[in-house]
Amino acid sequence: MNKTVCALYLRVSTTDKGQDTDNQLLQLQEFCDRQGWQIANIYLDRESGRKGKRERGDFSRMFEDAGKRKFDVLVFWSLDRFSREGIRKTIAYLQQLSNLDCRFKSYTEPLLDTENELVAHIVAGVLAYLAQQEAIRISERTKAGLQRVRSQGKVLGRPDGFERWKGQLAELQAAGYSQGRIARETGLSYNTVKSYLVRLELPHYSAQS
Repeated sequence: MNKTVCALYLRVSTTDKGQDTDNQLLQLQEFCDRQGWQIANIYLDRESGRKGKRERGDFSRMFEDAGKRKFDVLVFWSLDRFSREGIRKTIAYLQQLSNLDCRFKSYTEPLLDTENELVAHIVAGVLAYLAQQEAIRISERTKAGLQRVRSQGKVLGRPDGFERWKGQLAELQAAGYSQGRIARETGLSYNTVKSYLVRLELPHYSAQS
């Protein structure tokens, strides 16, 4: 009797604080060992579950390998680790696996198993909806946090290099240097110099100089 070959899919979002794949991987490996399954591949993405195949490299590779029959069953920690793209897309992904004769199983959601087709589809729909709602709540909390920071007058994002260079650029421009020579003198790209010089011409920047 041929041994069942399985693959593991793990995902950690960069916004999920405290999430770690080590514990997930250990428990999934132990689970497969208890089942007597051979682990052929382990796929890991560090991206939001709301992103699709193009943004999640291993997620896309996992489907390619499933199409090549490299494993018989895909095991993931939970449905929200698999996808948070909403009911339609999540079920479409699961259906795609089924169409490739690849079974799927959720470690933390025992009912989500292709061996129980009716229950699996029902549970998949409900869990995908809940995962999508949780993703929306996270997005709303993030937006609220950013709005609060802005209201406190804090500047978000990377510092603007223009503030560092505007004084020197103004001096070089006043000395009659061309944009190309300014780029060579400062080490900035030509396009960066060009955009910074345009900003120097704006009234509110000129007034500050």
